Amino acid sequence: MTRPPLYTRRPFLAGLLRQLPLFAVLVVVAVGLSMVALEHWRRGLLVVGLALVGAALLRLVLPLRRVGFLAVRSRPVDVVLVGGAGVALTVLVLTVPGD
Repeated sequence: MTRPPLYTRRPFLAGLLRQLPLFAVLVVVAVGLSMVALEHWRRGLLVVGLALVGAALLRLVLPLRRVGFLAVRSRPVDVVLVGGAGVALTVLVLTVPGD
């Protein structure tokens, strides 16, 4: 006898597992913002920008049933907007003159 899928046996756990990509991105953004709060603004904003690029890559690679709340719009729109914001922030941080 085959076991039913996880979303029918434990829907709450399946829902949490589905949000792991978003949770990972939020943890990296929180680390970057804490670096900004500790006066390492350049490195912190670089981490935030790279987290946005990572979110765009996750949205591009993961199937819809695994991406969770990273899927807001259609896949191309999400990837272009989030990836563009991440690349823009990263480029901006790298081009601003140092202290």
